[in-house]
Amino acid sequence: MTMPDIALAPSVLARPRRIPLGVKIAYTAFVAIVVPYYWTTYTPWNFLYFCDIALLVTAVALWLESPFLVSMQAVGIVLPQMLWVVDFLAYAVAGRHVTGMTAYMFDPTLPLTVRGLSSFHGWLPFLLLWLVARLGYDRRAYRAQCALTVVVLAVCYFLAPAPPPDPARPSAAVNINYVYGMDDRHPQTWLPPQLWVLSLGTFLVVGLCTPTHLLFKRVFADPPATTK
Repeated sequence: MTMPDIALAPSVLARPRRIPLGVKIAYTAFVAIVVPYYWTTYTPWNFLYFCDIALLVTAVALWLESPFLVSMQAVGIVLPQMLWVVDFLAYAVAGRHVTGMTAYMFDPTLPLTVRGLSSFHGWLPFLLLWLVARLGYDRRAYRAQCALTVVVLAVCYFLAPAPPPDPARPSAAVNINYVYGMDDRHPQTWLPPQLWVLSLGTFLVVGLCTPTHLLFKRVFADPPATTK
């Protein structure tokens, strides 16, 4: 007498690993170096920058293999970080910046270790694209990232340090995510402060997150049903 075949429901624990263990370990080791250095050098406020939020959330997303968390960070930072890459390559190849946002990477007065840690701005968007390709694009991430953007900007404006920098700690984070303008030493005077923040949030949501979301919907597959 033979036992009947039993169809087992797929288990999250039993599903094949889609992100190599080596990638998870290497990324986690990098984050373990960056976090204490940034914490002591720039203060904990520094982790409110969208790129630093993405760095930390992606570490969690890697181990959970979460399409939702990966998709959120990809929608939020891939496009602006690609501008970082373009500016870096433009100076490295042609000796001219496009935006000037990577000028510090070529500043000989900054230690190579500091610039090396900041290199994640260049490779993180590509890692996120690879992760979305492997895990799928979770469309719920768009609304979640838009909501997170609004909340983070509000915290940066109402709670985080404003320019000018503290002379006692010139490297401490101020004007986080440019909520006071594009100059970290002087608040902008073009618009009333709160209107500036509202305009900034609108640009980030409509000008960056939305086109990225629309592109990802076309390019990437949905996540498997068991991981949504």
